[in-house]
Amino acid sequence: GDSYRSPWTNTYDPPVSDGVLPSARLRAMETIANDIFDGYREMYYVGGVSSVYFWDVDDDTFAACVLFHKEADDMKKLKSGNWDAIHVVEVRQSRGSKSAQYKLTTTIMLRIGADGGLSLSGTLTRQREQTMAAADNSAHVANMGRLVEDMENNMRDAMQVVYFGKTKSVVNKMYKEAGASEATKREGLQRQLQEEMARKAR
Repeated sequence: GDSYRSPWTNTYDPPVSDGVLPSARLRAMETIANDIFDGYREMYYVGGVSSVYFWDVDDDTFAACVLFHKEADDMKKLKSGNWDAIHVVEVRQSRGSKSAQYKLTTTIMLRIGADGGLSLSGTLTRQREQTMAAADNSAHVANMGRLVEDMENNMRDAMQVVYFGKTKSVVNKMYKEAGASEATKREGLQRQLQEEMARKAR
């Protein structure tokens, strides 16, 4: 409803009597994960906010959602902007197994507003599956950290190519086309002048 559960205190605000809570095992991992990803956030984002939520799926599967939000700092020519990263990890581990299957789905939403009315926004979603050794709960959190870190690095590079690179190429193309159009007009005017001068000379 209108209440949400804090991953830090494990309580609902405003309080509700029937709010769903993670199992003791998942809550222990959730607490560790929030501390670890808070350090990750400070290291990579230098600010912003982070949250990690865990929940049970079935007897052999649980899931977690790792969230990052960062507002753009004041920069020259940058009016506004924000970065939202949503990482959903599904973890499947058979009873007694020393390894687990991880399925990570990541969506990054980017919005930039620059001086002069230029705005840029878009989303990018990627998915990855990997089997990794996981002997205990802390191993799950460490594995998720590595997956999230690798995915964010890859997607950051992809967004630089897809959005910033493409924008640059479009602007360059527009500029070159405009330049070519002006050059064509000048050549046409020169021909007209030459023809007119030749006619008068006759």
